[in-house]
Amino acid sequence: MLAAACLTLTASCSGDGGNPGDTCVGVGCGPAVAGFPATGISGSGGAAGMIAASGAGGVGPRGGTGGGVVPPPPSGSGGASAAGGAGGVGGSAGMAGAMAGSSGAAGAAGSTAGAGGDTAPIGNSAGCDAADWPESGTFMIDVAGMMREYIVKIPDGYDSSKPYKLVFAWHYLGGSAAGIAGGFGGGYYGLESRAQGTAIFVAPEGIDAAWPNTGGRDVAFATAMVDWMRTNYCIDNARIFSVGFSYGAIMSNTVGCQMGDVFRAIAPMSGSGPRSFGGGSCKGPVAAWLAHGTSDGTVSFASGQGSRDHWVEANGCDAQTMPTDPSPCVAYQGCDDGFPVTWCEFAGGHTQFSGAGAAIWTFFSQF
Repeated sequence: MLAAACLTLTASCSGDGGNPGDTCVGVGCGPAVAGFPATGISGSGGAAGMIAASGAGGVGPRGGTGGGVVPPPPSGSGGASAAGGAGGVGGSAGMAGAMAGSSGAAGAAGSTAGAGGDTAPIGNSAGCDAADWPESGTFMIDVAGMMREYIVKIPDGYDSSKPYKLVFAWHYLGGSAAGIAGGFGGGYYGLESRAQGTAIFVAPEGIDAAWPNTGGRDVAFATAMVDWMRTNYCIDNARIFSVGFSYGAIMSNTVGCQMGDVFRAIAPMSGSGPRSFGGGSCKGPVAAWLAHGTSDGTVSFASGQGSRDHWVEANGCDAQTMPTDPSPCVAYQGCDDGFPVTWCEFAGGHTQFSGAGAAIWTFFSQF
């Protein structure tokens, strides 16, 4: 039996022996530091950054020539007024606020770019059509002066002209990135084989094999990895996903909340949160597939129900459910368009739901 203290968490407990990840996770706290890098590429006359100013014929997603190489921001910050007919009708409110500052006829002052931005970023990443790219392997990245490690697996025959789904798979307490990449649940929780070359996978390494998000460090790590992946590979920005078991499920709930403008869908298994770990407010709805055993003695079943209830409310769902595959899963009805919630309540302890790999991949594949 594997028992572990919950680090910065408020409780400690033992797992029910025999299952990988049967370790202690509980509720914890820590300030949330989420963020989307306010970087931009200046064009001819276009201003850099999150505000898109009109430029002389600028066509990039943030205004100015060449802006297309940077993923659009998660929400419109407001387009700057066009200067004296130099170009552009400013930022339009379209695409949920993801674009601003399109080129246009001279003359009219630019209008303010829009509200919205509750959906994932649109378009493909800067790494598309690159002449070369990193091979699969283990990488290090500096996050606020701390070196963090993660494993990347790209498909055989990777093609930089083709946009790929991006899947983050977070390990359980006491687990490791290598364990997730190497086969827990069948390799990235059983998703890699089912992706059939359509996705790139990332297995991050937690500090002290955990994800308490102390001081926002784990969300900052996630943000840095997303940026690195977008720069180096051809990523479909609208199809970035997260999956995890136990503490990995807690981290999936955390990024789903604090990075809801980045992640399209999450699949937490036997977790809790999201507000317990790092706090902070959530950024829009996120499609969610959740599973939890009714006799879980490590992360209580009530904690899993709390996570479910959070996403049901965030996604505007009704209380009514309908059976869905695999049994005994149910799909909540009346959810906001494109943001479904599936709940799989099963008889069992702190273990991965049987059939989870196939069910999660089916859920992710609808987007």
